[in-house]
Amino acid sequence: MAKSTSLYCRLVEGKELPAKDISGSSDPYCVVKVDNEVVARTATVWRSLNPFWGEEFTLRLPGGFHSLTIYVLDEDTIGHDDVIGKVSLSHQQISAQPRGIDSWLSLAPVHPDQEVQGEIHLEVRMPEQGHPRVLRCHLIAARDLAPRDPSGTSDPFVRVSCCGHTQETAVIKKTRFPHWDEVLEFELAQDEPGDSMLSVEVWDWDIVGKNDFLGQVKVPLDAPGPTEGWFQLLPFPSSTKEPGGQLGSLRLTVRLLEDRVLPQHCYQPLIQLLAEPLCCPGQPSASTALAVLEEVTSGDSRQDVATKLVKVFLAQDLAVPFLDYIITRELTRTADPNTLFRSNSLASKSVEQFLKAVGLPYLHAVLKPVVNRIFEEKKYVELDPCKMELSRSRRISFKGSLSEAQVRESSLELLQGYLGDTVDAIVGSVDKCPLLMRVAFKRLRRRVEERFPSPQHEEVQYFAISGFLFLRFFAPAVLTPKLFGLREQHAEPRTGRTLLLLAKALQSIGNLGLQPGKEPWMAPLHTVLLPSITRVRAFLDSLIEVDSTQATAGEGMVSAAPFSPSATIKEGFLHAREAEEPSLLPRFAFKKRYFWLSAQALSYSKSPECQERSCIPVGHIRAVERVDEGTFPQPHVMQVVAQDGTGQLRTTYIQCKSASELWQWLWALRQASSANGAMLPTCHPGAFRTARWTCCLQPNRAAPGCSRTHSAVALDEWSDPLDPAAAAQSLYGHLQRAGTRLWEVVAELEGSVAVQSPGPKPGGGAVAERLRAVLRDLDVAHEAFAGGDGVSSPPTDADTDAAAAT
Repeated sequence: MAKSTSLYCRLVEGKELPAKDISGSSDPYCVVKVDNEVVARTATVWRSLNPFWGEEFTLRLPGGFHSLTIYVLDEDTIGHDDVIGKVSLSHQQISAQPRGIDSWLSLAPVHPDQEVQGEIHLEVRMPEQGHPRVLRCHLIAARDLAPRDPSGTSDPFVRVSCCGHTQETAVIKKTRFPHWDEVLEFELAQDEPGDSMLSVEVWDWDIVGKNDFLGQVKVPLDAPGPTEGWFQLLPFPSSTKEPGGQLGSLRLTVRLLEDRVLPQHCYQPLIQLLAEPLCCPGQPSASTALAVLEEVTSGDSRQDVATKLVKVFLAQDLAVPFLDYIITRELTRTADPNTLFRSNSLASKSVEQFLKAVGLPYLHAVLKPVVNRIFEEKKYVELDPCKMELSRSRRISFKGSLSEAQVRESSLELLQGYLGDTVDAIVGSVDKCPLLMRVAFKRLRRRVEERFPSPQHEEVQYFAISGFLFLRFFAPAVLTPKLFGLREQHAEPRTGRTLLLLAKALQSIGNLGLQPGKEPWMAPLHTVLLPSITRVRAFLDSLIEVDSTQATAGEGMVSAAPFSPSATIKEGFLHAREAEEPSLLPRFAFKKRYFWLSAQALSYSKSPECQERSCIPVGHIRAVERVDEGTFPQPHVMQVVAQDGTGQLRTTYIQCKSASELWQWLWALRQASSANGAMLPTCHPGAFRTARWTCCLQPNRAAPGCSRTHSAVALDEWSDPLDPAAAAQSLYGHLQRAGTRLWEVVAELEGSVAVQSPGPKPGGGAVAERLRAVLRDLDVAHEAFAGGDGVSSPPTDADTDAAAAT
């Protein structure tokens, strides 16, 4: 059994941030740290004091943690980025809210003495008897210290205080990974109280000005026996209350889930019970465990439940039957067709997650060309007279600013062009649409026709599909392309406004004219929208022209695609160099290469068309880490340490265009190699040059790494291979947290089914008895494994197969 700690964090938006640029604005982004370790970074929102990020991260942590800190910074093209403020939450604060934290939090100022990181390796020995008693403090080394100098390093030394006496070690220049190996001795008085403390402080030495604090450790003198190990550096206790609200606020959602995941075979009865109505459609839809799970799922957990169910049933080739089942239940509860799928029900959320899982490559193929053109052209587009800024649309001529009518005419022409190209791409994409999506939409339309057969409701049959495809898929992707992987950065204000207007137009098309836009200034677009609606209806008719043979043949193939080992997870141009590669001209050491990453290999070549590729098998990767800034003249460098065929470790340095791109590749590589069993515990965050490591100054090339690796921390992504045990544990947890409400729902559902269809039920017994037995068995399994917490890793595949066979 393995302990699973998941931390969900959604960085929604900021407001009333202070201006850090001379233009009177800021370019804010967020950095997420867990226990002083950077784990995620948002994209930058340009020129905004009220930025919207909308980015979410699910962190899988290897063990417990102490604190979560989100820093808001202003990105600067020249010089260091400015720190705006931070929000800090302790583990206790987060765990005290079972439903999570979802609120506006004031940014607090960042004080250098409070921003410490790293660990110190020391040993303290104090004899219990003898006179005089001599305390010996062995200062061995430190790692991952905060950089305090402009060069990105520090000049650390240690100051140790005990019983009124203070001693210091030597200063180690230009490193964040110093090795002192010094012993400091303190003579203790006979009457020295046993509750005295040994204070160990790490400082950065500065030749001009005062020294910078790097962290401290307090060691009690009454500890029995010697004290030895790595200790986390802590800040000075804060003596002043942090003023709130003066630096703006951050709206975020944080939710902690700590579980213990059993071996996969333990969850098979639960998965089989949930899948029963999909495999045996003869049951009344209300008398199933899946119906019970739907009823007890609250609004704030529907997204998570929908995500887990879609991924579980995709892996079992039951995604379309699952959507058919959940949609049918939604339709039976819908009396007014105008409200169909308008709420955030489990059915709506499940279809959304299904489209994201299966249809993202399709979405990119359809929308990316137009979105890229909008970002590149950066045209000023505005139809709302109240928001027109005539001075911003000034031509380079002697005519001065344009009139409102001229701006509206120019904007209308541009928007019609973007909209026309988008509609052309959509209606011409029938053959590009994944077969599984088309089958799901065909069943959706059939169910709507059965529920609302009247000719006056004919439009609903189209709107049921267009509502999901346009309103919940295409339009949101156009509005926020960063969140759908269409762009690496958020749009600047001008481009963002163009995207918003285009998204509104797509929403109007998706509504098929049933719900006209509320803004009168959008009326000039109706001449384009009405013909587009006619074309979209024909597109929807063509989309569902899939026969049963295609559906049966295509379901297994397409459903496996999101988790296929050979599927490309990420690709693009980067710069690379080998660690052993000699270089007389450092600025030409990094060579431009095109990279592909799949679950099997990281490969690269001179161009996307080149057939000759270098390849690093993912199974051979032993570490994926950032490289300290200043190691190379180029910024944003990471390293991939892999084992070659002879067992030797080889390092490939890869340079990215931006910090955001660096983090995207870093997390993708870490996630792809997360199952590797021989990952390195440490590595060097520098390079071996001029006969020493630039990070720790060690002269031995084979010296052990001076910095901890971070491969155990991973980000959940939709392209991740499915972990059936973790997904099933999450569903089990949702059922358990329902408490007494679970059995009330079961009684209500079984009572209604007994009235409607008395007699024996297929499936082997009442749902209450079977569900209670499954949950009881899982409770017993958790209790049985609770005594074996020493087992820190899940069982092997062979163990699981053997257990399943018995």
